[in-house]
Amino acid sequence: MIVDTLANASIYQSLSPRISQALAYLVATDFSQFDAGRHDVDGNNIFAIVDDYHTKVRQQEVFEAHQQYIDIQYVVSGEEQFGYLPLAGQTPIAPYHEKHDVIEFNYATNQTDATFVALKAGMFAIFYPNDIHMPGTSDTPIAVRKVVMKVKI
Repeated sequence: MIVDTLANASIYQSLSPRISQALAYLVATDFSQFDAGRHDVDGNNIFAIVDDYHTKVRQQEVFEAHQQYIDIQYVVSGEEQFGYLPLAGQTPIAPYHEKHDVIEFNYATNQTDATFVALKAGMFAIFYPNDIHMPGTSDTPIAVRKVVMKVKI
């Protein structure tokens, strides 16, 4: 997992060509002008999902991980907290869902081991397949506009 501000995106350009392209897209794009939903950058290799929502309390969310895509989650406005756990040793609550590229993990069984980090406007987090994450949480509902860049492995 990586957490930083978009102002430092150039530091991570060498991670992979697709991550570099996704970060460059985030830097160059004014997402306040975008409709919510999917926006293709490079077909199924790189695409953006723009979402507007209100954060929820941790007990209403689940941890998730992905096998086919790396997530780059960028907060355009608002702020949230996300939970993080390494995948090793965790037990999913349901089988991997290939169509949606998600496997879920229970918060209640992982809450004492999880680390929660604030993700404010202008910040991004990169989650690899070995990073279990729980986005979109806070103690009170906060309006958030977020872009999730899906980067094919």
